[in-house]
Amino acid sequence: MLELEADDLARAGKVAGLEFTEAEIALMREGVDENLRSYRRLWEIDLPNGVAPVLVFSPLLGRAEFPAETLKPVPRLLPEVERPENLEDLAFADIPTLASLIQSKKVSCLELTEMYIERLKRLDEKLACVVTLTEDRARTQARERDRELAAGRSRGILHGIPWGAKDLLATKGIRTTWGAKPFEGQVLDEDASVVRRLDEAGAILVAKLTLGALAWGDVWFGGQTKNPWKLDQGSSGSSAGPAAATAAGAVAFSIGSETYGSIVSPSSRCGNSSLRPTFGRVSRHGAMALSWSMDKLGPICRSVGDAANVFGAIQGRDPLDDSTIEAPFTDLGPIDVKEWKVGHVKGAWRSEEEEARILSTLTGLGVELVPVELPDFPVQPLLTILSVEAATAFDELTRSGRDDLLVRQVARAWPNEFRQARLIPAVEYVRANRLRRLLMIEMNRRFEGLDALVHPTGHGFLVAALNLTGHPTVCLPSGFREDGTPRSVSFSGPLFGEGRILAVAEAWQRATGHHLVHPNL
Repeated sequence: MLELEADDLARAGKVAGLEFTEAEIALMREGVDENLRSYRRLWEIDLPNGVAPVLVFSPLLGRAEFPAETLKPVPRLLPEVERPENLEDLAFADIPTLASLIQSKKVSCLELTEMYIERLKRLDEKLACVVTLTEDRARTQARERDRELAAGRSRGILHGIPWGAKDLLATKGIRTTWGAKPFEGQVLDEDASVVRRLDEAGAILVAKLTLGALAWGDVWFGGQTKNPWKLDQGSSGSSAGPAAATAAGAVAFSIGSETYGSIVSPSSRCGNSSLRPTFGRVSRHGAMALSWSMDKLGPICRSVGDAANVFGAIQGRDPLDDSTIEAPFTDLGPIDVKEWKVGHVKGAWRSEEEEARILSTLTGLGVELVPVELPDFPVQPLLTILSVEAATAFDELTRSGRDDLLVRQVARAWPNEFRQARLIPAVEYVRANRLRRLLMIEMNRRFEGLDALVHPTGHGFLVAALNLTGHPTVCLPSGFREDGTPRSVSFSGPLFGEGRILAVAEAWQRATGHHLVHPNL
């Protein structure tokens, strides 16, 4: 057992920004020794990653009622589609097109599943986006979905649609690696709630897709996942595999996770249309925990309409996740957004030309643009919340020394971040959460009276602030750079305002069509 000396406590005080006198240190010695003994007693109890703290974050700040949607949705109709001569011509088709072919039995669920499995195998050699193909599970599901259709039963628009899961979602009997070498052989004895809900909706899981180790970046134990638009570039992270595979037409859609940019960043780089939902909208049961008060799961798709369809299947209260909230969601479909109010932050864009191009498309749709000023608030220091919760989630990994097995051993990677976080005082963690409440109040004020807020996807303040407050964001491609890689724009909105921000983003997407351009692989 380590023996604490007076100098140790003096140095520890400096780490916390305090200076203790000799008399104060003498008083502290016995209590700090007792704390250390208590820690060791607590370490003796096995604590799996999935055990959440009893304290549960809520973005609501006491609000219990949700306004009902007053607009009548525009139905999403399945198009009339003929089977192509080459089935692989469907690789980039949207969900309604695939659903039409399946529902009309022009293409079987098994045929579509086999096509995507073959593309995954072939393209993975370039993209390094697959951890595990779930071939047996997928074929069994596909045959069952075909039998159901033959018997006249359809589970809905996702019936028979192949998808990929970020490999932090548990799948019973199939390894769930979290992208990290220490967990390379981990097999969990359950399906994550999102996996189960998509099973119930009829979707077919074809692959567990890569993530940066323990949900940071695009480097995992098998290498670096690549951007399908530029193969000498990583796909960004941490939902690296889902973004790359979806953009490359290797799955019809995927599920990613975000704590601090992990859906919007790779989606921006790979040109996906994706949704990071309001905190509490989608169950995280069975997903690797990184930050219990910031983790969110959401769809990564090729169109905003697809994101709305997938979100509708996975959102809702789950008794297995205490943070989930039962709130109404209305998919408004391809609705007219004329006279809707969209906020914008002047000067937030990379150039005046880009700002003018984005905003002119919105004014062409008839929306009213409303200037918004962001609060002057120190959001970066609040990310100590993420650091502390992540270090707690992987406490045993650090204490055991197995963090040395992680591929990335640099200052800005989890092994070092976990060690640093152990020196953050509990008092400062709680203070940061108190300040977080003030940020939530300020951001709620900014969204008052707005249907959406348009902004660059990588806006530093908004990525941090909205992940801390729990507000939803849709990101989608907005054009292309000179090297052919996608640019991106985002629409964020009030808490539980997914219906409106999806509708605005979809209207903007219909007017631009950037999502219809695909990488040439």
